[in-house]
Amino acid sequence: LDEYIMSSSTASPTCAHCGTSDEARLYLREDHCHCCEGCLLDRCIGQKPTLDLAGLYSGFVEALVRTLDLRELETGLHSRRSACHTLVLARRIISDAEELRQIYWGSLLHDIGKIGIPEHILLKTDALTAEEWLTMRSHVELGYSIVSQLPGLEVAAELVRSHEERFDGLGYPRGLRGEEIPIGARLFAVIDTLDAMTSDRSYRQGLSFDRAKEEIRSMAGSQFDPLAVKLFLAEEKALRDMVAIKCSHPEGS
Repeated sequence: LDEYIMSSSTASPTCAHCGTSDEARLYLREDHCHCCEGCLLDRCIGQKPTLDLAGLYSGFVEALVRTLDLRELETGLHSRRSACHTLVLARRIISDAEELRQIYWGSLLHDIGKIGIPEHILLKTDALTAEEWLTMRSHVELGYSIVSQLPGLEVAAELVRSHEERFDGLGYPRGLRGEEIPIGARLFAVIDTLDAMTSDRSYRQGLSFDRAKEEIRSMAGSQFDPLAVKLFLAEEKALRDMVAIKCSHPEGS
């Protein structure tokens, strides 16, 4: 991503690498052209299109994730943004192409288990009861049970299973602590929080990047892995630009 930012155009640009102009994808501006997220991923992992969005799982998974985002009253790009931005951090410490690919897929599919959560709980705006919280928390194991059945996505499945864990061991479902939590899940936790904090919701306005940054920094060592926070701060420029464009074009957030 380095000098890439999400396209600010209200109309979908065309990827200079694969020619797609699908409005459901994220596009990143690079010099005087655009690159879609699929081609960006392949470039990041240093291979020819291995996740070319037309592969074995791609079309089905993208449609499913888009449907889930819409069902949860997201505007359709939360899962995609989280996956791409987690990759920004992962690239700094991981060079293995397969591991990067798995982290991308796990981040994209992190909330897939919410497809099994009743809408009266998933969309509730008031505080959840203790019983409803137990139901909501079950989305992690539900998601794991789905993704773990897909051949070759074992690492991704573990990210799905661990994305609600906390570095201090107070997360769920297994109460993992520190490096017991898969590295992809530790990186994803920071990005997921950043996206949530800086997005508008029906009950509150999104925070500024600076406010979110300070909140995240303050939780290093408790909710977040200090290494993940360090990588977040190292990629501040790219992530700040992405958040700024998301916030200035809420219809694409």
